[in-house]
Amino acid sequence: MPEGTATSNGKQRVRVAGRELFVTNLDKVIYPETGTTKADVLAYYAAVAPVLIPAAANRPATRKRWVHGVGTAEAPGEMFFQKNLDDSTPGWVPRAFIVHKERTNQYPLVNDPATLAWLAQIAALEIHVPQWRVDSRGNAMNPDRLVLDLDPGEGAGLAECVEVARLARAILQDVGLDPVPVTSGSKGIHLYAALDGTRSSEQISDFAHELARSLEADHPGLVVSDMKKALRAGKVLVDWSQNSSAKTTIVPYSLRGRPRPTVAAPRTWRELGSRSLHQLDYREVTKRVESGKDPFAVISGGRRTGGGPPAEQSGAAVGTGPDDDGDPRLEEYRKKRDAAGTPEPFTAGRHPAPAEGGTLREQFVIQEHHARRLHFDFRLERDGVLVSWALPKGVPVSGTKNHLAVQTEDHPLDYAGFEGTIPEGQYGAGTVSIWDRGHYESEKWIAGKEVIAVLTGQNGGGLGGTRRFALIHTGQGDDQWLIHLMDSPDSTQEHASVPAVSEVGQAGAITSATAASAATDGTAADGTSPHVPDFLPMLASSGTVADLAGKNWQFELKWDGIRALVLGDATAIRLISRNGIDISASYPELTERSCWPERDFAADGEIIAVGLSGRPDFGLLQARMKLTKSAEVAQAQLTTPVRLMLFDLLSDGGEDLRSLPLGERRSRLEGFFEASGCPVRLSDVVDGDVAHILESTRELGLEGVMAKRVDGRYVGQRSRSWLKLKFERTQEVVVGGWRTGKGDRKDSLGSLLLGIPEGSGLRYVGRVGSGFGTRELRELREKLDAIPRKTSPFVEVPDTDASDAHWVSARLVGEVSYGDWTGSGKLRHPVWRGWRLDKKPADVALEDWPPALTT
Repeated sequence: MPEGTATSNGKQRVRVAGRELFVTNLDKVIYPETGTTKADVLAYYAAVAPVLIPAAANRPATRKRWVHGVGTAEAPGEMFFQKNLDDSTPGWVPRAFIVHKERTNQYPLVNDPATLAWLAQIAALEIHVPQWRVDSRGNAMNPDRLVLDLDPGEGAGLAECVEVARLARAILQDVGLDPVPVTSGSKGIHLYAALDGTRSSEQISDFAHELARSLEADHPGLVVSDMKKALRAGKVLVDWSQNSSAKTTIVPYSLRGRPRPTVAAPRTWRELGSRSLHQLDYREVTKRVESGKDPFAVISGGRRTGGGPPAEQSGAAVGTGPDDDGDPRLEEYRKKRDAAGTPEPFTAGRHPAPAEGGTLREQFVIQEHHARRLHFDFRLERDGVLVSWALPKGVPVSGTKNHLAVQTEDHPLDYAGFEGTIPEGQYGAGTVSIWDRGHYESEKWIAGKEVIAVLTGQNGGGLGGTRRFALIHTGQGDDQWLIHLMDSPDSTQEHASVPAVSEVGQAGAITSATAASAATDGTAADGTSPHVPDFLPMLASSGTVADLAGKNWQFELKWDGIRALVLGDATAIRLISRNGIDISASYPELTERSCWPERDFAADGEIIAVGLSGRPDFGLLQARMKLTKSAEVAQAQLTTPVRLMLFDLLSDGGEDLRSLPLGERRSRLEGFFEASGCPVRLSDVVDGDVAHILESTRELGLEGVMAKRVDGRYVGQRSRSWLKLKFERTQEVVVGGWRTGKGDRKDSLGSLLLGIPEGSGLRYVGRVGSGFGTRELRELREKLDAIPRKTSPFVEVPDTDASDAHWVSARLVGEVSYGDWTGSGKLRHPVWRGWRLDKKPADVALEDWPPALTT
C-alpha cells in the first residue's frame, strides 16, 4: 500500500497514481477467520492493480461492500450491493451513465489504481462487470469477451467443473476461440474467450446458450443448462446467461466476500490438471502476480482479430475482423480515411515513455487545423485513444466566454505527434500543426457528460503554461459540448497567445428558461413583489445515539449545504431560503418548470455543491450563494454545478400535508418525485443499525446523519423530532468585529471576532483567523468596512482581543468548524467555513452546550 501521512483524526492521507485520498481504520479486521485487515485488502489491490485494471477497464462496475467485515460462516456480515454512485464519490473517479428501464445509474469505471484503492477503502471487496465496455461517449459497445460460469450443484465440486471446462474448451477451440479458465473464488470455474467485438450481446448470449444445451445433450449425467436447483444435484450448471448485456460477472483478480479472502483467480490449463487444485486466496494470488504470471493477459491485453462463433451458431455473418490495430473505438476514424491517400497515422499507437520518477502521465495535444475553415482540435488521451473535440472558435481566452466544442471520432494515440498536409479530396483536407502538447491530469471524467482537466503544455506552446478546462455536454445532440477556461495554478498569466477563430460559425450557448429571474432587491422581473406563502422550515436539534432510544426513527444523510423550500405553481418554481429570501435567481437550473410536476406544491430540501472529493462542499457553495446577475450565474452553472436533495413534501395539489406523519409524507414524496435529467435528487432513506450507518458515514467523510421520527409531523420551528448526529463540530456565529492583519494580510484582516446572541448583546466565543482564501479576505474586508460601529457589540471581550479591534454591527452570520470548547467558553481551533446568507443573527444558537456558556 502506498505510504501516507497520518492526520489527527485517525485518517491517513495517501497518494496513489497522482491522486490523494484518505484511508481509515486500517487495522479493522475484514475477514475474521484469517485476521485479514483493511490494510491487507488495500495492499492486495495495489499489488494486483496492473492485472485487474486491464480486465475491468471501461466496464461499468457494480460493487458488493462489506463495511463491517464479511463475518464468519456462522454469522455472515451485512453486504451492501451498489450500482449507482453516491455523492461521496471522489470527483476524479471515472464513470459512465447507464440508462435502465426505470432509472439512469452512474457507475464507476475501474480504470486506474486510485479508483481501485478507493473501492478498497470503502470495503467494496467484490467488483462485478459486464462483458462489454463503454466508448468515450459513454455508449455501450458490443461485447469483447464471452464468459461461461461453471457452477457445481450439491454433490459436485471443482473436479467436475474441470471436466466440463475441458469439454467446453474443445467446442470453443473448434470455432476459433481459445478460453482461459478462472477459478471463481467461490465454488466453480469461469471460462473466458476473447471476441472481436462485431457481434451483439444477444448474439453471443444465444451462442453460449446453444453451447450449454449441446454439452447437456452430450453429457446429461454431468451438465445441466437449466438454472432450476432441483435439476442441478451432482451436476455442473453451465450458466450462459452472464453474456446478457444486463448481467455482470466478478472481474478476474477481485476478492470474494466469503469467510476466507479467496480470489477470482485466472489459471492455466496445466494447473487445472493438478490434483491439488483449489480456490486461491489473496496471498497466493499476490505471489503469482509478483512473479509475472497473468494467464488472463491474452483476454484483457488485446481483443481477437477474427474468428468467433460461426454464423449458423451465432446468428451473425462471419467477417474477417479488424486488423492488428482493430480497436473498435477507432472504427469510425478508419472508415472516414483512406490509408493510401492521407499521411495521417493508422496504427493505434502507444503511450509515451513515463515521466521522470516513473509516473505515467496521460498526454494531450491541441492542433491548429486549416481545413475548409480554421478550427482547433482538442485531444485528450483516455484508455488508449485520443478523445477529440473540434473547437470552431478556438481555445477559450478567458473564463467569461465559453466556446462550442464538437466531439468528433476517437483518434489513435500516434495522432498526438501528427503534423502535415491532408491532400485535397481526403477527409479533413488541409494543413495540421501542433499548437501545444504535453500532459494533463484528469480531475473529473464522466463519459459523455463532463470532463475537467488540468493541461500543462510545453515551453513556447500556445497555452503558455498550465491551464484548467471544463468540457460540459449541452444535452443537445450527441456531440454538442461547451469548453470553459477555469481558474488554474498560473491563471494570472496573460493568454495573449491563445487565438480566437472569429471567421468560423456561431458557437453554441446554454440558455435557461428562467433567464428573467428575480432581481437582487427581491423584486420580480415584471416589477411585482413575489408573495412567499406561509411555509416555515422545520429545524433540527443536535442529538446523540442515546436520544434515539424507544422511538421509531428514519435515517438520512446530513447534507452540507443550504436549506431551500421549493414552491411551485402552474407557471413558475421558486426557491425560498431558511430566512425567507427568494434565492431563485442564484440557482436557475433548479427552477426549470419542466423539472417538476405540473401542479401546485411545496417541498423541502437542501442545495449542495459537490467538490472534487465527491462530497458536498459548503465552501464551494459559497461561490453560488452570492450571485444573482444572470451572466455571472450562467458562468457559475458550469464551474460550480449544484443539485437539490429533496427530503420532504409539505403540500401537493393544494392539499396541506404538514399534519401527516413523516412516514406518510415520505410515501407521498416518493410518488411526487420523478427522476429526470435535472439536478434534483431524492435524499435516500438509509436502512440499518444507526451505529453502522454512522460508522459508514464517517468513513465516507460525510458531515453526519439526520434522524427523523417516523410519526413526527412537520412543524415550522426547531423540534426534537428531527435530530442531527454530526461528526465534525460546527457552530454558526455572528461577526461582531475584526482585527488588523500582518504581513500578507495587512491590507485585508487578520481575524474575525465571533459571538453567540445572548440577551440584547453577543457573548464572545473567540476569534477565527484561518480557513480564508485570498479573494475571500478581500470580500470580507469590503463587507465589514460597510457596517462599522464605534462600540463593541459583545457583552465582554478580553483586553488582548479588544486592544486593536474594529467593531461592526452584529448583522452578519457565518459558520466555523472547531475542535472543542475551552474551559472559559471559547471555541478551540476554529476554522472559517463561510457565510450563512440564509440565516439571521436571531437564528444562531449553540450546537453544543458547554457548561461555561450555560451556567
